[in-house]
Amino acid sequence: MEAHKKLLLSNRAWVQEKIGLRKDFFERMVDEQKPEFLWIGCSDSRVPAEDITGTEPGEIFVHRNIANLVVHTDFNLLSVLQYAVEVLGVGHIIVCGHYNCGGVKHAMTHDHLGLINKWLHYIKDVHNLNADELSKIEDKQARLDRMVELNVIQQVRNLEATAIVQKSWAKSKIPSIHGWVYNIRNGLIKELVTSTSDSVINPIYKYDFSEEQLKHFSEET
Repeated sequence: MEAHKKLLLSNRAWVQEKIGLRKDFFERMVDEQKPEFLWIGCSDSRVPAEDITGTEPGEIFVHRNIANLVVHTDFNLLSVLQYAVEVLGVGHIIVCGHYNCGGVKHAMTHDHLGLINKWLHYIKDVHNLNADELSKIEDKQARLDRMVELNVIQQVRNLEATAIVQKSWAKSKIPSIHGWVYNIRNGLIKELVTSTSDSVINPIYKYDFSEEQLKHFSEET
Protein backbone atom coordinates (compact mmCIF):
# COMPACT_ATOMS: atom_id res chain seq x y z
CA MET A 1 0.00 0.00 0.00
CA GLU A 2 1.24 3.48 -0.84
CA ALA A 3 2.33 5.48 2.21
CA HIS A 4 -0.13 8.33 1.71
CA LYS A 5 -3.07 5.91 1.52
CA LYS A 6 -2.16 4.59 4.94
CA LEU A 7 -2.74 8.12 6.24
CA LEU A 8 -6.22 8.16 4.72
CA LEU A 9 -7.06 4.85 6.37
CA SER A 10 -5.71 6.09 9.68
CA ASN A 11 -7.89 9.18 9.35
CA ARG A 12 -11.01 7.09 8.99
CA ALA A 13 -10.10 5.00 12.01
CA TRP A 14 -9.45 8.20 14.00
CA VAL A 15 -12.86 9.59 13.01
CA GLN A 16 -14.62 6.44 14.17
CA GLU A 17 -12.73 6.51 17.45
CA LYS A 18 -13.72 10.13 18.17
CA ILE A 19 -17.35 9.60 17.21
CA GLY A 20 -17.43 6.55 19.43
CA LEU A 21 -16.39 8.69 22.38
CA ARG A 22 -18.67 11.61 21.52
CA LYS A 23 -21.20 11.63 18.69
CA ASP A 24 -21.02 15.40 18.17
CA PHE A 25 -17.21 15.53 18.37
CA PHE A 26 -16.89 17.19 14.96
CA GLU A 27 -20.26 18.93 14.70
CA ARG A 28 -19.64 21.03 17.81
CA MET A 29 -16.59 22.65 16.20
CA VAL A 30 -18.09 23.50 12.81
CA ASP A 31 -19.18 27.10 13.44
CA GLU A 32 -16.31 28.49 15.53
CA GLN A 33 -13.10 27.83 17.38
CA LYS A 34 -12.24 29.05 20.85
CA PRO A 35 -8.66 27.94 21.56
CA GLU A 36 -7.06 29.05 24.80
CA PHE A 37 -3.54 28.74 23.43
CA LEU A 38 -1.42 29.92 20.52
CA TRP A 39 1.44 27.50 19.92
CA ILE A 40 4.56 28.72 18.12
CA GLY A 41 6.62 25.62 17.60
CA CYS A 42 9.21 24.02 15.38
CA SER A 43 8.25 22.33 12.11
CA ASP A 44 10.15 19.23 13.24
CA SER A 45 7.97 16.15 12.67
CA ARG A 46 8.91 14.77 16.10
CA VAL A 47 7.19 17.62 17.97
CA PRO A 48 3.42 17.54 17.28
CA ALA A 49 1.79 20.15 19.52
CA GLU A 50 -1.44 18.30 20.29
CA ASP A 51 0.19 14.95 20.95
CA ILE A 52 2.85 16.13 23.39
CA THR A 53 0.36 18.27 25.34
CA GLY A 54 -2.51 15.77 25.31
CA THR A 55 -4.91 18.30 23.78
CA GLU A 56 -7.76 17.87 21.32
CA PRO A 57 -8.67 19.68 18.09
CA GLY A 58 -9.95 23.16 18.90
CA GLU A 59 -7.76 23.71 21.94
CA ILE A 60 -4.54 25.02 20.36
CA PHE A 61 -4.07 27.47 17.49
CA VAL A 62 -0.80 26.37 15.88
CA HIS A 63 1.99 28.08 13.96
CA ARG A 64 5.18 26.17 13.16
CA ASN A 65 8.40 27.09 11.42
CA ILE A 66 12.02 26.00 11.47
CA ALA A 67 13.38 26.51 15.01
CA ASN A 68 10.21 28.21 16.32
CA LEU A 69 11.29 31.73 15.41
CA VAL A 70 9.42 34.99 15.95
CA VAL A 71 10.71 37.23 13.17
CA HIS A 72 9.33 40.76 12.96
CA THR A 73 9.28 40.71 9.16
CA ASP A 74 7.53 37.34 8.90
CA PHE A 75 4.00 38.30 7.84
CA ASN A 76 2.84 34.72 8.15
CA LEU A 77 3.78 34.61 11.83
CA LEU A 78 2.49 38.13 12.46
CA SER A 79 -0.86 37.37 10.80
CA VAL A 80 -1.26 34.26 12.94
CA LEU A 81 -0.29 36.23 16.04
CA GLN A 82 -2.70 39.06 15.35
CA TYR A 83 -5.59 36.73 14.60
CA ALA A 84 -4.93 34.64 17.69
CA VAL A 85 -4.66 37.65 19.99
CA GLU A 86 -7.16 40.12 18.55
CA VAL A 87 -9.82 37.83 17.10
CA LEU A 88 -9.59 34.55 19.01
CA GLY A 89 -8.54 36.23 22.26
CA VAL A 90 -6.14 33.51 23.36
CA GLY A 91 -5.06 33.71 26.96
CA HIS A 92 -1.66 32.12 26.48
CA ILE A 93 1.06 32.03 23.84
CA ILE A 94 3.52 29.16 24.04
CA VAL A 95 6.86 29.23 22.26
CA CYS A 96 8.09 25.65 22.33
CA GLY A 97 11.52 24.64 21.11
CA HIS A 98 13.06 21.21 21.41
CA TYR A 99 16.43 19.71 22.17
CA ASN A 100 18.42 18.41 19.20
CA CYS A 101 16.75 20.99 16.95
CA GLY A 102 18.25 20.71 13.49
CA GLY A 103 17.81 24.41 12.77
CA VAL A 104 19.69 25.44 15.89
CA LYS A 105 22.33 22.77 15.32
CA HIS A 106 23.07 23.95 11.77
CA ALA A 107 23.05 27.60 12.81
CA MET A 108 25.95 26.84 15.12
CA THR A 109 28.09 25.64 12.20
CA HIS A 110 29.64 27.25 9.13
CA ASP A 111 27.71 25.01 6.74
CA HIS A 112 26.34 26.65 3.59
CA LEU A 113 22.77 25.45 3.13
CA GLY A 114 21.49 27.77 0.42
CA LEU A 115 18.27 29.71 0.98
CA ILE A 116 17.85 28.45 4.53
CA ASN A 117 21.01 30.40 5.47
CA LYS A 118 18.85 33.53 5.56
CA TRP A 119 16.44 31.98 8.08
CA LEU A 120 19.19 30.49 10.24
CA HIS A 121 20.81 33.92 10.39
CA TYR A 122 18.26 34.87 13.07
CA ILE A 123 19.45 31.97 15.21
CA LYS A 124 23.06 32.98 14.68
CA ASP A 125 22.09 36.40 16.07
CA VAL A 126 20.87 34.69 19.24
CA HIS A 127 24.18 32.85 19.44
CA ASN A 128 26.04 36.11 19.03
CA LEU A 129 24.07 37.75 21.85
CA ASN A 130 24.93 34.88 24.18
CA ALA A 131 28.42 34.04 22.96
CA ASP A 132 30.10 34.59 26.34
CA GLU A 133 27.81 32.15 28.16
CA LEU A 134 27.96 29.54 25.42
CA SER A 135 31.76 29.68 25.13
CA LYS A 136 32.05 28.56 28.76
CA ILE A 137 30.15 25.32 28.11
CA GLU A 138 32.75 22.76 27.05
CA ASP A 139 30.47 19.81 26.35
CA LYS A 140 29.15 20.05 22.78
CA GLN A 141 25.74 18.52 23.53
CA ALA A 142 25.23 20.66 26.62
CA ARG A 143 26.15 23.75 24.62
CA LEU A 144 23.62 22.84 21.92
CA ASP A 145 20.94 22.21 24.55
CA ARG A 146 21.59 25.57 26.13
CA MET A 147 21.48 27.28 22.76
CA VAL A 148 18.06 25.73 22.15
CA GLU A 149 16.89 27.21 25.46
CA LEU A 150 18.37 30.63 24.74
CA ASN A 151 16.67 30.64 21.35
CA VAL A 152 13.28 30.01 22.96
CA ILE A 153 13.86 32.77 25.52
CA GLN A 154 14.79 35.21 22.75
CA GLN A 155 11.61 34.42 20.82
CA VAL A 156 9.58 35.21 23.93
CA ARG A 157 11.40 38.55 24.08
CA ASN A 158 10.61 39.10 20.39
CA LEU A 159 6.92 38.54 21.11
CA GLU A 160 7.05 41.06 23.94
CA ALA A 161 8.40 43.61 21.47
CA THR A 162 5.44 43.38 19.08
CA ALA A 163 2.74 46.04 19.12
CA ILE A 164 0.18 43.23 18.83
CA VAL A 165 1.08 41.81 22.22
CA GLN A 166 1.67 45.17 23.88
CA LYS A 167 -1.65 46.56 22.71
CA SER A 168 -3.46 43.50 24.04
CA TRP A 169 -1.62 43.86 27.35
CA ALA A 170 -2.70 47.50 27.55
CA LYS A 171 -6.32 46.58 26.84
CA SER A 172 -6.85 43.33 28.71
CA LYS A 173 -3.64 42.16 30.44
CA ILE A 174 -3.55 39.03 28.26
CA PRO A 175 -1.98 36.91 26.83
CA SER A 176 0.68 35.40 29.04
CA ILE A 177 3.71 34.19 27.07
CA HIS A 178 5.46 30.95 27.99
CA GLY A 179 8.84 29.71 26.79
CA TRP A 180 9.06 25.92 26.82
CA VAL A 181 11.47 23.30 25.57
CA TYR A 182 10.50 19.74 24.67
CA ASN A 183 12.90 16.92 25.42
CA ILE A 184 12.81 14.41 22.56
CA ARG A 185 14.82 12.00 24.70
CA ASN A 186 12.07 11.49 27.29
CA GLY A 187 8.97 13.31 26.04
CA LEU A 188 8.89 15.87 28.85
CA ILE A 189 8.37 19.62 28.53
CA LYS A 190 10.44 22.05 30.57
CA GLU A 191 9.23 25.58 31.32
CA LEU A 192 11.98 28.16 30.86
CA VAL A 193 10.35 31.56 31.20
CA THR A 194 6.95 33.24 31.54
CA SER A 195 6.14 36.79 30.52
CA THR A 196 3.02 38.76 31.44
CA SER A 197 1.69 42.28 31.11
CA ASP A 198 3.57 43.12 34.33
CA SER A 199 6.92 42.04 32.91
CA VAL A 200 9.59 44.66 32.38
CA ILE A 201 10.74 44.89 28.78
CA ASN A 202 13.54 46.90 27.23
CA PRO A 203 12.19 50.48 26.94
CA ILE A 204 13.42 50.88 23.38
CA TYR A 205 10.93 48.21 22.27
CA LYS A 206 7.97 49.63 24.17
CA TYR A 207 5.04 51.31 22.40
CA ASP A 208 2.60 53.89 23.74
CA PHE A 209 -1.02 53.66 22.59
CA SER A 210 -3.65 56.36 22.53
CA GLU A 211 -7.17 55.64 23.73
CA GLU A 212 -8.33 55.76 20.12
CA GLN A 213 -5.77 53.19 19.07
CA LEU A 214 -6.86 50.85 21.83
CA LYS A 215 -10.46 50.97 20.59
CA HIS A 216 -9.64 49.52 17.20
CA PHE A 217 -7.64 46.65 15.82
CA SER A 218 -4.40 47.84 14.30
CA GLU A 219 -2.34 46.56 11.38
CA GLU A 220 0.81 47.82 13.04
CA THR A 221 3.25 45.25 14.34
